[in-house]
Amino acid sequence: MGRLSGKIAVVTGIGAGIGKGIALLFMQEGAAVFGCDIDSAAAEATIAEATAAGRADSLASLHPCDLTKPDDVTRLIGAAVARFGRIDILVNAAAIAPHMATAAAMDFEEQWRPTLAGEVDLVFLACKAAWPHLVASGAGSIINFASVNAYRGSRSFGMVAHCAGKAAVLGMTRQLAVEGGAANIRANTISPGLVQTAATAKAGATDDGSVRAAILDRLLIKRLGRPEDIAWCAVYLASDEASWVTGVDFPINGGVLAV
Repeated sequence: MGRLSGKIAVVTGIGAGIGKGIALLFMQEGAAVFGCDIDSAAAEATIAEATAAGRADSLASLHPCDLTKPDDVTRLIGAAVARFGRIDILVNAAAIAPHMATAAAMDFEEQWRPTLAGEVDLVFLACKAAWPHLVASGAGSIINFASVNAYRGSRSFGMVAHCAGKAAVLGMTRQLAVEGGAANIRANTISPGLVQTAATAKAGATDDGSVRAAILDRLLIKRLGRPEDIAWCAVYLASDEASWVTGVDFPINGGVLAV
């Protein structure tokens, strides 16, 4: 307990899944969290959960917030600083469902560009807006999300845009680490495998879903991921325990890349 005591974090996508799991665990570990979500009802539900746990003072949120719009991102960072005074940690956990299509079938305007905006642009915009505040912190930490699909393709789904987007986040974060080193800003990625969330459940990633058997066949640890599996890694990267860790990726995936 208290591994993030006194730290201020901006966590995007707190309404569900990995973002929600990180926000709640960060508060449990002593951080104050300013979140956001495009889904206002989902964000309010997370706030209600924090309130029920006696942590109402440790969570605030801007919602709805469209992180692909620069003005919304500027409002988010400004509101976080106004509420808590500074930013020590930025977690870009928000996820916009990618369009799944093969290269031959994918439409450039309707599928490719929205997927890249929802996986790359929103990360860049948040990092850019938060950068001066992370510099001022003196020990800033950026945590971005790549994916196992930054390393491997899929025979089951058309993922050309998704793979490109997550690989871009991986490369962008390494460069952020280079540019942030002199200001003691650390930048790292987490690359989750398939994690059970409301979004992935729609694709069949449930205990009895059609995707589950194919995924489990490739895993060394025979279960799907849970948001807390990812959240504990984020706690480490946000904490002073990781003060000499930057420019690297943490593949949290049940061993899917090992064989």
